Amino acid sequence: MKPISISIAIALCLVLSACKGEDPEAAAKAAAAQKAAQEQAAGVMEKQFEDAVAAHNWRLAKGYGEVLQVDHPTTDAAARVKDKLDAVRAQAETEAQQQRLSALWDYGDEPVKTGGRQISAAIYSQEPVDTDGGGTHPIRLIFRDHPDWGRSAYLVLQAGDFDCYKGCKLKVTLDGKVQTLPGSRPKTDEAIAMFIDDYKTLWKLAKTGKHLSIEFPTKAVGKRSVQFEVGGLNATKLPKWN
Repeated sequence: MKPISISIAIALCLVLSACKGEDPEAAAKAAAAQKAAQEQAAGVMEKQFEDAVAAHNWRLAKGYGEVLQVDHPTTDAAARVKDKLDAVRAQAETEAQQQRLSALWDYGDEPVKTGGRQISAAIYSQEPVDTDGGGTHPIRLIFRDHPDWGRSAYLVLQAGDFDCYKGCKLKVTLDGKVQTLPGSRPKTDEAIAMFIDDYKTLWKLAKTGKHLSIEFPTKAVGKRSVQFEVGGLNATKLPKWN
């Protein structure tokens, strides 16, 4: 049995003994012993909480703080931690949200036959979009740095086609602010892709905002809009773009 558990057990024994004997002084001593044992156990957990906060491990700190409130709610340690717990919970939520956003991005780094490496960052749409009248499908936004073709940004469909072979204007919205960027559909059947020609501006938007939407024309169902949660982009993965 751990020392703290032994202390609590002893305190409980004293309480039971005091109750049986109905000795007020013994009961007071037993209650004091029990409180001391509780404070000792709570103090250990408070130390764990504070260490986690110091390490900016917000999820762990939140766990220690919440368990402390449940296991030892009447202790001084619980009272001290309670004053800090809301802020720790907020930090833990922010950390979890950032981890979720970061996980939305995929990064590629692969050799090219002609030499050099192709570097890319890609993300799927927040929700699938109907681009051919036959049902919804995810859309992918890709930023690519190719040793032969240079840098580019483009959307890729799984169904339907873009109506942008002669060029088109795309309404791009970042966190509520709208601007227009030029787009073009290459004459190739290798992939259903449309370039955002001003890739530099699109990159700046993606690495500085949270919610990015692009409105684009399709052949089958007219204009459609696609949403991306871009807040987790790690811009250092494409160093030449910065």
